[in-house]
Amino acid sequence: MRWYSPSQIAAVGPPEMPGTVRGINRLATTEGWRDRDDLARRCAGRGGGWEYHATLLPMPVQLRLQADVEPETPASAEWAAFERLPEDVREEARHRLEAVQAYENCLHAFGSSARAEARVESEFGYSPRTLQRYRKSIEGVRKCDRLPKLAPKPAAKPRREKCNPDAYAALKSDYLRAEGPGFAACYRRVAALASRKGWAPLPSERTMRRHLDADVSTATQTLIRQGRDAAKALYPAQTRTREHFHAMEAITMDGHRFDVFVKTETAILRPYLIAIQDLYSGKLIAYRIAASESADVVRLVIGDMISKHGIPESAYLDNGRAFASKDITGGVENRFRFRKKPDDPDGLLVTLGVDVTWTQPYSGQSKPIERAFRDLTDEISRHPACAGAYTGNKPDAKPENYGSRAVPLDKFKALVADRIAEHNARAGRKAEACKGRSFDETFRASVEADGTVIRWATEAQRALWLLAAKRVRARKGNGEIHWQGNRYWDPALTAFAGRDVTVRYDPDALHQPLAVYDERNALLCRAACIEKTGFNDTEAARRHARSRSAFLKALKDQRKTHVTLTPEELADLYDDGAVRKAVEPDPPRVMRPIFGGNAVPVEEPEEAVAGLWDEDCEAGFSNFIRLVGGSAS
Repeated sequence: MRWYSPSQIAAVGPPEMPGTVRGINRLATTEGWRDRDDLARRCAGRGGGWEYHATLLPMPVQLRLQADVEPETPASAEWAAFERLPEDVREEARHRLEAVQAYENCLHAFGSSARAEARVESEFGYSPRTLQRYRKSIEGVRKCDRLPKLAPKPAAKPRREKCNPDAYAALKSDYLRAEGPGFAACYRRVAALASRKGWAPLPSERTMRRHLDADVSTATQTLIRQGRDAAKALYPAQTRTREHFHAMEAITMDGHRFDVFVKTETAILRPYLIAIQDLYSGKLIAYRIAASESADVVRLVIGDMISKHGIPESAYLDNGRAFASKDITGGVENRFRFRKKPDDPDGLLVTLGVDVTWTQPYSGQSKPIERAFRDLTDEISRHPACAGAYTGNKPDAKPENYGSRAVPLDKFKALVADRIAEHNARAGRKAEACKGRSFDETFRASVEADGTVIRWATEAQRALWLLAAKRVRARKGNGEIHWQGNRYWDPALTAFAGRDVTVRYDPDALHQPLAVYDERNALLCRAACIEKTGFNDTEAARRHARSRSAFLKALKDQRKTHVTLTPEELADLYDDGAVRKAVEPDPPRVMRPIFGGNAVPVEEPEEAVAGLWDEDCEAGFSNFIRLVGGSAS
């Protein structure tokens, strides 16, 4: 079907066509569609109206109508093939159709085919024989489907020169290697091999290259010779929008190593920037500078974010060792890092109810913060304040003044703070959510908008990000905890002696109390550190004695609370006045003597003894009694 009603055309809508039937009718009148007898016609049946041929419509409209309305027919397939032809070929087909239509009009007007042919030859340059060949190619074809039939036929493909299959296979195998050899070198090796093997002469190098390009697609050659990443770049990037988020709904976090030498008190190093970016606005909402990318720094940066802006709903992280550590994401099912144990404590993000999604490393699409790091390279690493300290972004890109100086740490921190503030405040951002505003303005507008709900942490939750988590076992007896060479204890730990608990601590302040949690992550106590004292420190001994006395006094108070009956009262309570006699067992009736040692006599049944006793045994027993000075009676 190549004819469409105004309602069908209007369904396509803007920007190609008006979106109403009235608009389509106005367009048809303005452009004179109804004056074209071969491209406009009255609808048959009740209601009347007009139908228009698809060639009157722009190509995007034709394709959309064909996909939505038209069933696949041979004519539609020819039209689809026609649209894939080069423009000069399609223009030649239109020129031929105009010549045929001019011939038919002249024939109808003059009634003479000779005069019509002469008119067409003088105006279009086609001889009568050529014109009749065109007319014959469209015999029995509807006027609306003539154009594809008149398109020049594509030239026949040149005959492919024959080549020995073994030689061609060797050439392809040699060229399609990860080392990426040049085609000329591969051809020379195969040509020498062909002469030794007696293969037929090879076609020319240019011909063989043309054959290989025709048989092996460019994408396949890229994959084999340049690798998976280069082939992946051939596929169009996904267009991902972040407008459906609001501020602090989703964040992404990553680390970036500066290409700058920085001087600290103890060493010269290239520091790391650990930063968090709000996905909706693009603003960098928290960051820290550290000597290395570690779980401790990640935890503190998360704490800075929560203190200033709240708790996000989801976080997009890569599976690096710092971000996938047990302290940060322990408990996430697909955290393919480190050995999992059944008693591992939940990480910080899991405990706070943040949904963690893992992303691909070095992927700007899944982590827009990679783009922010690239901008900060120009703003910070190549800043005039870092001249002479810039290292270059790869070993072969070192500047001429490489290593001539190192930036002091305090000055570098001030530069980073200034450049990140400028990065967030810079107006004219082109992101969808920004619409020309800065990251700061976009973030603030979303936070203040109606319907934006942000979770905030309680004061008790601050220990979750200020302290690291570790699963330890309380010592048997009093429940004392030994950790990092120190001893910690609180009276509440006595109930958990010999059991596993989770301790949260500040690595930089190990003498501060430990926050101790049970297996359900409920706070048990804050166990104080038991500090070491000198052997002859009498004041420390007195303090310890006072603390122990207070502990014992508290226990005694608890005993008074729970033990309300004295032993005498319990005895009177249990005494029911009844006198009971012990049941004595009957003595054995026959004892079998056992001689030697300290063996205990063994009782035997009388029936068994009676069966073994005879006159010889009685005589022997009487003699034995006389020898020991006894009596046999």
